[in-house]
Amino acid sequence: MHGIYERKDMKRVITLLTDFGTQDGYVGTMKGVIHSITPRASVVDLSHEVSPHDILEAAYILYSAYRYFPAGTVHLIVVDPGVGSSRRIVGMRTADYIFVAPDNGVLTFIIQRADVKGIFEITNEKYFLKPISDTFHGRDIFAPVAAHLSKGVALAKLGGRIGGIKKLKIAKPRVTQEGFCGEVIHIDRFGNLITNIGRRLLEEFKVQISKFKVKVGGEVIFGISKSYTDVETGKFLAIFGSSGFLEISVSQGNASKVLGVERGQEVEVMEIRIEYQ
Repeated sequence: MHGIYERKDMKRVITLLTDFGTQDGYVGTMKGVIHSITPRASVVDLSHEVSPHDILEAAYILYSAYRYFPAGTVHLIVVDPGVGSSRRIVGMRTADYIFVAPDNGVLTFIIQRADVKGIFEITNEKYFLKPISDTFHGRDIFAPVAAHLSKGVALAKLGGRIGGIKKLKIAKPRVTQEGFCGEVIHIDRFGNLITNIGRRLLEEFKVQISKFKVKVGGEVIFGISKSYTDVETGKFLAIFGSSGFLEISVSQGNASKVLGVERGQEVEVMEIRIEYQ
């Protein structure tokens, strides 16, 4: 079968998502390996500021960004607290993209929302650097594998097909008598509280967004805004962010710090009901 993954004439994109930061030379070394194998690849830094070992944070960042790259992109994720252990390294193909990642749940959101065409355990050492370090698989396995994939090497040549991979236990919103209840799954650099409540869930209630109130950390927010400027500076608002999830924010402020809220905090969304005497 021929398609976007087998075309040799493409200038492919490889994205990098790690928790390495930029103080050390880890990211630069991985880029050096990639360009040594495929000099024409375009390497994009998705983020290297994932909190150390935070798989859920990496999973959310990947989900919020992966669809905005050209078809054929190889998404490389190295947030790998199990490096050197028996954890698997996997390659996953969807209709438009390839993902290379440790089998630790970092692909959970992708599996839930994308059309997965095949998952493979990467084992063919022909495509690895030698010798293989026990602590830097990003350099010796992940980077060269992504580079070869970007050149059109089929995933099937890198290892055998497997039936599934590890998934994170991510809570789903639950319906209540007054509306529904979710939780904070990510806090971004601005302190916005990103919940697991998607726009579609709210729309299923078929109630105007102005008729909802949101409760989190003791604060009650009436209505859902369309812009951060809908409220005065320093005031709370609820808004659907760019990834389609409901967010709790402070206009030009930090909602996480103001409320003292961390990931996992419960968020309630309730219909405003007017009771007449």
